[in-house]
Amino acid sequence: MRMKNIFVLFIFLAVNAKAQQPLRLQDAVNIALKNSYDIQLAKNNAEINAIYNSYGIAGGLPLLTGTGNDNEQVTTLNQKLANGTNTNRNGVTANNLSAGVNAGILLYNGMRVVTTKKKLAQLELQSRELLNAQIQNTIALVMTQYYEIVRQQGYMKTIDGSISAADKRLEIVKTRQQVGLANNADLFQSQLDLNLLLQTKQSQQLVIDQAKTDLLTSLTLRADSVISINDTILVDKYIVQDSVLNSISSNSLLIAADQQIHINELIEKETAAQRYPSLRFNTGYNYNRSQSSAGFTLLNQTYGPFVGLNLSVPIYNGNIFKKQQQAAAIDTRNAVIQKETIIRDNNAIIVKTYQGYKNALQQLQTQQQNYILSQQLLDLVLQKFELKQSTIIDVKQAQQSFEDAGYLLVNLSFAAKASEIELKRIINKLEF
Repeated sequence: MRMKNIFVLFIFLAVNAKAQQPLRLQDAVNIALKNSYDIQLAKNNAEINAIYNSYGIAGGLPLLTGTGNDNEQVTTLNQKLANGTNTNRNGVTANNLSAGVNAGILLYNGMRVVTTKKKLAQLELQSRELLNAQIQNTIALVMTQYYEIVRQQGYMKTIDGSISAADKRLEIVKTRQQVGLANNADLFQSQLDLNLLLQTKQSQQLVIDQAKTDLLTSLTLRADSVISINDTILVDKYIVQDSVLNSISSNSLLIAADQQIHINELIEKETAAQRYPSLRFNTGYNYNRSQSSAGFTLLNQTYGPFVGLNLSVPIYNGNIFKKQQQAAAIDTRNAVIQKETIIRDNNAIIVKTYQGYKNALQQLQTQQQNYILSQQLLDLVLQKFELKQSTIIDVKQAQQSFEDAGYLLVNLSFAAKASEIELKRIINKLEF
């Protein structure tokens, strides 16, 4: 694991240094998992909930407090006693000193402490599932952006192939013109077609560069870093719809929604517990000392331990606790509805995505054959054009067929791969 982190760090530094480094999918995902702000936020939330998941936060541990107080007074004393003694003095000093150590523990409050502890445990588990969901979302985003670059580079290969054909056509026309077998119209048209393809290549390069910028942003790297990607799109052809639908229970957001139901049920019990009596055991040690320079009592000092029970019984508070419990019950019903909504939406997404996945796979095999045939057709028409057995229009049509076949092939490959990524993301089984 340490060597893996060192390798990922090396890739990170090399990319940021603007060195043209081949970036593999695994490297891209590892960098994203390390740098993603969304994952860092989800991790922090999980750590917070792990810290809160304790009996101390739930209120089940003893409380120990120490107190101390020291007051000095200067007063005017006017005192008349029953025995006839009268005291009148100014500037009488007095001191009151008190200190103590108090300890208390809750013995019973309607099982509220136990319920709160269970709620905190569920919140910790839920935050972990939300972290897992964010990790899966990040992996899916990076994979999709990575293969988007591969797709756009596939377009570029088709454009390069068409440029090669257009360049050869122009060369043939120039050769013919030199021997008087071609006119300027053919030359101009061939040059225009080649120039248009060169402009298309420039535009396509912009699309590739911007796609790389999107990926670098997701990796939290400098947007102007220079990377190269040399890869192909390989699709898992063995996904079964029923298997995906049956595995939907592993979806992290669905698990989190189910946990939210339990959390709301515990909040109901937590709220209901406020209507029960609470019993607390208290003990401690107190010290009190009062001293005066004049008056009836010159010194009074007490100290010693104490022990006691405190019972609090709620009698009436305007039905606040009852109404809070009713509102909590509605929140639980809402959580159930939200879970059912997630199930419904995910089922619909799975079915629609699988339909696109199967459709793309069904077309891929035929389209691969079409692409090969279009290449062969373009080569054949160029040969015939060189022998004056075909026209410029025939060559342009063959070029267009080649470009269309290339675009459709890479689009179908990307569509199938994107569907595969989405299906695996939903069931929390994305691998790279």
